[in-house]
Amino acid sequence: MVSASLWRDRDFTLFWVVQTLSVAGDSFSYVAIPLLVLRGTGSVSQMGLLTGLAGAATILTGVFAGALADRVDRRLLLIFCDVSRALLFALIPIVWLVSPQIWLLYVIVPLAAGFAMIFRVTYVAALPNLVDPERITEANARLSATYAAAAVGGPVLAGILSGLYGPTAAIAIDAVTFTVSAIGLCFVRLRVRTPVGDPRQPDGPSWRDLVVGVRFLWRHPVLRALTMLLWFLTFLTLGLTDIIVYYVGHELRRPDTTVGYVLATAAAGTIVAALVVAPARRTWGFGTCWIGSYALCGLAIAGIGMTRSVPVVAALATTVVFGIGVAGICSMSLRQEVTPDHLLGRVTSSFWTIHSALGPVGAAVLTGSAATYGVPATTLVAGVACMLVAVVGTLTPIRQARPERLAVEVP
Repeated sequence: MVSASLWRDRDFTLFWVVQTLSVAGDSFSYVAIPLLVLRGTGSVSQMGLLTGLAGAATILTGVFAGALADRVDRRLLLIFCDVSRALLFALIPIVWLVSPQIWLLYVIVPLAAGFAMIFRVTYVAALPNLVDPERITEANARLSATYAAAAVGGPVLAGILSGLYGPTAAIAIDAVTFTVSAIGLCFVRLRVRTPVGDPRQPDGPSWRDLVVGVRFLWRHPVLRALTMLLWFLTFLTLGLTDIIVYYVGHELRRPDTTVGYVLATAAAGTIVAALVVAPARRTWGFGTCWIGSYALCGLAIAGIGMTRSVPVVAALATTVVFGIGVAGICSMSLRQEVTPDHLLGRVTSSFWTIHSALGPVGAAVLTGSAATYGVPATTLVAGVACMLVAVVGTLTPIRQARPERLAVEVP
């Protein structure tokens, strides 16, 4: 029997509202930080370096993030991460009032990325404590849709605000939204799911926690294939936002407001993805949705550098975000459906840590290639490679329609 509507779930609704607000603020930094680096250095390579450092911090944090999510009160951990990020991002506009210090971004952004990784792992682990199992895909879709809706307005406002008052003003807004999110989470209640398998855990977090998560991923044929293919896909896509910001703002010589409009339009792709993913997965199955989404992404990425029309760049970026959104929601929902609650934090952490491992290198390579060989050549190669990975997916267990029904031994 399907549970009551999510609209009547007080805790999920509160969680949904405060996180949507936080994402709206986060989209300000999403635009403002690359603009701050571009204004300070004029270098796409420096933007890629900062993205790479943030990616490296995410990977390092992933080693223990899952253990924290499985041991510590998940609600308190989410609040702690929000407060930490609020303080970090508030420091940027405060320092810039005295004197701009680009080097500070290379400290703050990786630290914030580490807290963001802990938050994301805990958020994924906490969602099954908010909704019933049959509502997980719907809940992920609704969160993604409203996150994207908030992210549509965020980049536009960030671009306008950056043009009028500078990027640091937009970053200050992000700090405020993290604070509001932390306050809202204080009133969210999480359920305790019935343990499946052996819930015993070692005394404290260690590298063995990552091994536990990796072992579960390896024993599930679909999660194993997803992890391996996303290893390559993250390499190809992590630096894409930097490429778009650089291409529109530098090579096409458009103002900050235009950059904001392009990224806002792209965010709308997640809204569409969230609206279609649940019925699409029910109709066509997991494999078709995931593989088809990344094939579409590759085609769109290849075309970004082939046009000098900003509206076409925006449309292609939207297509990329749509494809990543459908595949990501399917992937996240599958992990939540098949992983026992006492392992979910560690499995999520292991999954993200492994498939993100090449991300920092990819961001540096992608932006370095754009600076050396130009955006058209870079996006063409990245897009074709993305399509090839999708083709490989058809030869793996990912192609199954209902992988959530597979029985896997719990380690």
